[in-house]
Amino acid sequence: MKKQYLLSMYQPQGPIPDAEFLAEVMAELGKIRSELQATGDWVFGQGLHQPDTSTVLRPKDGEVLVVDGPFTEGKEYLGGVTVIKAVDLDAALAWGRRYAQVTGLAIEVRPFQGEVED
Repeated sequence: MKKQYLLSMYQPQGPIPDAEFLAEVMAELGKIRSELQATGDWVFGQGLHQPDTSTVLRPKDGEVLVVDGPFTEGKEYLGGVTVIKAVDLDAALAWGRRYAQVTGLAIEVRPFQGEVED
C-alpha cells in the first residue's frame, strides 16, 4: 500500500527569476515528473498564481465573508503543489528533497489521511 503525500512549494515574495533560469528549473522538474510517472507514483501537480489572486472564505457570526488576498501575510507563499504516492515518509522525503534541490525553494512534505491502493 502506498500513501499519498502533498509536496508544497513555498516561494519568496519578490521578483520572478529570469526566463533562462526558470527554463532550466522547469526542465529539471519535468525530469522528476517523468520519473514519478514512470513509477506510477505521480498523482497531480501544478503551479499557482501569485497570492494577490486568491480569495479567502472566512466564517464569522453565522455568515461566510469573502476576503481578497492570501489567508495570511508572509514573506513566502504557496507557489505550487504536487501530489505523489510513496511507500513511506522516507520515500516521499526523497522526492521532496529533489524538488528542493532543483528549485532552491522550501518544500513541505505532508501525508494525506488514509491510504490508497497501488
